[in-house]
Amino acid sequence: MPNFFKDKVIPSVLWTLVWGGALLWLLPLLLAVWTAFHPVELQGQFVLFSPVTVDNFIQAWHAAPFAKYFLNTSLLVILIVCVQLVLATLAAYALVRFPLKGKGLLFSLILLQLMISPDVLILQNYQTIGSLGLRNTLVGIALPYFCSAFAIFLLRQTFKSIPVVLEEAAMIEGASHWGILWKVYVPLAFPVYVAFILVSVSFHWNDFLWPLVITDSVDVRPLTVGLQLFSAPEQGVQWALVSAATLMTSLPLLVLFIFFQKQFVQSFMRAGIR
Repeated sequence: MPNFFKDKVIPSVLWTLVWGGALLWLLPLLLAVWTAFHPVELQGQFVLFSPVTVDNFIQAWHAAPFAKYFLNTSLLVILIVCVQLVLATLAAYALVRFPLKGKGLLFSLILLQLMISPDVLILQNYQTIGSLGLRNTLVGIALPYFCSAFAIFLLRQTFKSIPVVLEEAAMIEGASHWGILWKVYVPLAFPVYVAFILVSVSFHWNDFLWPLVITDSVDVRPLTVGLQLFSAPEQGVQWALVSAATLMTSLPLLVLFIFFQKQFVQSFMRAGIR
């Protein structure tokens, strides 16, 4: 009896709790999908065999400049991620391989960025971006995120684990520091790059408060700000259209996670993050 309880009952209860938690997590998404694919007339109603339609997506797409929003967000995310990778790679390599004085203190100061919420610095960042004349520009939105302490930390820990003999062998072959970095360190750290890219894309695709503060026109407005303005009309809220627009803006991240979830988990495991 004790073995039966340990081998059968406890695993069944645990699996029930896991599936129950997963269902609760999925409920908002399932509700959004149901609402988006059913007529506006059925708003607030649940009719099991109601007709399915894609009119809500068509109306939502034409009700706001979502094509422009998608383009702005894509350019913004690509700009931020590319600059972050370049700066973090150079900083991590310098911290690991160059004999700099006060490297420990410098690295500690970099890690302090992880302890400060970006929202706390909104006023100072706004004043700085304004003084540079970059308000209401994609560069102005991206500039505060160019230096990522998280990326520097990940790459520094990864570069430290790479054997020095590989660098010495490359130097014997006549490779410069640039050659060693791009032909030895970067390829060996590829799983960490994948992990960080996925995290960074997800964060900046969903970023809302800073873009809301620094933008005031459609020309540079990202998806999150455009969706917020779209979901707050003057005459009531049509949840079918809002749900359709929300699914459209979330679809790229959902597809990204579905296709790269295995690489995402493996990358973080290899990076030593639990």
